[in-house]
Parts: sequence; C-alpha cells; structure tokens
Amino acid sequence: MADILPPDSALWQRVEATARRVFANYGYDEIRTPIAEPTELFRRGVGESTSIVEKEMYSFEDQGGDSIALRPEGTASVVRAYIESGVAASDPVASYYYMGPMFRRERPQKGRQRQFHQIGVELFGVAGPLADAEVIAMFDHFLRELDAPSITLEINSLGCPACRPSFDRALLDYLHRHKGSLCADCNRRIERNPMRALDCKNEGCRHLIDKAPVISEFWCGDCIAHFDAVKRELGLLAIEYRQNPRIVRGLDYYMRTAFEFTTDRLGAQNAVAAGGRYDGLVRALGGPDVAGVGCALGIERLILLLKQHGEEVKSPPVFFAMLGESAREAMLPVIQALRAAGVRVEWDYSARSLKSQMRRADRKGARAVVIVGDDEVAKGEVSVKEMATGEQRAVKLADLTRHFVKVEA
Repeated sequence: MADILPPDSALWQRVEATARRVFANYGYDEIRTPIAEPTELFRRGVGESTSIVEKEMYSFEDQGGDSIALRPEGTASVVRAYIESGVAASDPVASYYYMGPMFRRERPQKGRQRQFHQIGVELFGVAGPLADAEVIAMFDHFLRELDAPSITLEINSLGCPACRPSFDRALLDYLHRHKGSLCADCNRRIERNPMRALDCKNEGCRHLIDKAPVISEFWCGDCIAHFDAVKRELGLLAIEYRQNPRIVRGLDYYMRTAFEFTTDRLGAQNAVAAGGRYDGLVRALGGPDVAGVGCALGIERLILLLKQHGEEVKSPPVFFAMLGESAREAMLPVIQALRAAGVRVEWDYSARSLKSQMRRADRKGARAVVIVGDDEVAKGEVSVKEMATGEQRAVKLADLTRHFVKVEA
C-alpha cells in the first residue's frame, strides 16, 4: 500500500478529471459505493473459484459476527446498489462510472499494490452490440485524451449459454488429458470452471493452453452476428483492434464480448484496462434478468505508463518575495485576489532575506517571482521576475491580477 504524494498527485488528478469529463459526455453519472461490503457479495459476484476470492480478498468478522470484506473490485458493489436502489426494476437502462480504492492481498508486482485504485464503468439494461461498442469507444476516447502510449485494443467473444457448454466440454476434455502437466490452481479450478485455466499465468501451463480448443469454433449464429456487429461499429468509429481468441472472463455469467486494452511497456502483466458483457450478473445477485457490460482500469498502471511517456502535470506557482512587515500587509489582499482569479500563489512565511526567498522560489519551480519591499509599496508597483528568462520588470499593483490572469489564459 503506497502513499500518493506531489508531484504524482497532480497527475492522478488529471487522470480522474479526464475520466469524469469524458464519461459525463457519454451520459454516465458517478456512483460511490462503500469500501466494505458483506463477504458473500463478492463470493457470489466475483466467483468462488477465482484467485481473488480464494487467495486475495481481505475479509474479516466484525464485532457483530458479520463477515465483511474490503472490496476487491467495483462491479459487484455497483450491481448491488443498482438492485437495492430500485433502479433495476423501475428504469433498467442505467449508466454509471466509479473510481476509488480496491484491496487484494496479492504478491505485489509492477503497478500492482494491495491497496490499488480503479476507474470503471457499468452500463445496464442494453443487450445489443451497440452497448459493447460504446463502452469500448468510451475507454478508447479516455485513453486518447490522456495521450497514453502504446495501447492496443484486443477483443474476443465468449459465446452464450446456447453455445458455451459445448466449448466447456471440449476444453474440459482437453484439460483432463493434460491434467498431470497443469499447476495445482488449474487442477483445482477446472471442474468448477474450466475456462479459468485459459487465464493461468503459470509458465508451465502456457504452452498447453496455447493448444487448447478455441471458443470461436463453437459460436452459435447469434453470437457470430453479435460479435460481427461489435466489430462493424468499431470500424465505423475508426477504432483499431486485434482479435485475440485467448481473452477470457472466467465467470459463468460473462458472455459474448470481452476486451482488453494492453501495452507492451509494463512487462508480463500487460493489461491496462479490461471489460466485457455480463448479462447474468444482475440476476445472480438477486435482481431482474437485466443485461450488463462494463470495463475497469487500474490507475496505478496507467500512471506508470504515462510517466514512462514523460507525462507530468506541473502547476508552477507565482511566488511572492516580500521584504518587511508593511510589504506583507499590503500584499496579502493582492495574493488573495490572485488566488480567487485562479492563479496559484505561494510565499515565504518567515521574514528571511531576499536571497533565501529566491532560492525557495526556485525549489518550488516558480514561473515568476513578485518582489515587494517598502519602496515598491510606496510607489504602488512591484518587480516581477520571469524565472525562465530572468527578465525583470515593474508592474503596477493595480495591474498585477490582470497581468497574471492574462498570462494564465
């Protein structure tokens, strides 16, 4: 679990502000759910056979004897809120976005921590392929707005209840034939959900998994039509993609479209964002039979990617170097006026020498220093030094706010 300090926090703020702006433009509203939920919600919503529930979830018994878990992901909580609020029954078409901390006790890796942060979206009540394409397009738009480098969209279809059982039987038969070469986790999971084996990261399993049956060979006509429509919409939106037959979602209620935004800059764990259609989840958590599709992104991994790209957010201040008590008294209302006008202003709180204050301004990365002494106050003007060029000139006090607001604009 890590602290987020300046200057990184400014980059986090830009990512979050961009998400809010882009998602709002697509008609999504923010939802905020509790960090702690009943453990059973995630057992049902994430899946008993997943690594998250089996090994990674922080769960505990509270003073009242209730089993509580820190949320390991956002979708289950959003679905619960969607059902409990009555929205699912009264107006099933709803679109939400969320952001905040999640918790998993996994082995820390590059960009992965035990408290990590996600930005996610959920769209309920639309079963057609246009919903899948729009969620993908929205995340593509978001990543482009951030100028995230080296991003590839990969898509697949997981079939549906009509055709998925045939694939599961073929996959299970294949895995049984190679059971002795699979890791303990795969052997434990294949009886409950054989598709989970396709997502195994164990190197010893990968060469066998690469030769396993491919789900596209089992798609029914409706699934082919749905996937073709998604690809057609992505083409109309000029969104490039690569079809990857090994993208999976291991839970039974995931169906049809699955997708990932990946990069080659973060090592073996290459997914930046992932999503898919989960038409059975609302029903599985006690709600009506409502379709759903969503996507989530790990902020830490995105921040790593942006920083590798040289991305940083700077908000250089205007620094006031004030010499003497009368100068400070005269400048404090001016400083407040600049701040109210949207200019970032800092100053030295102790009565140090001009040289010391200039050094502090340099450490703060100030873009300009306003130098004020008793003489400047008496004349009604200040000296403004531009730190990038070293140019220094007099500016009348009455024009100071206008001067910096014009520069900001």
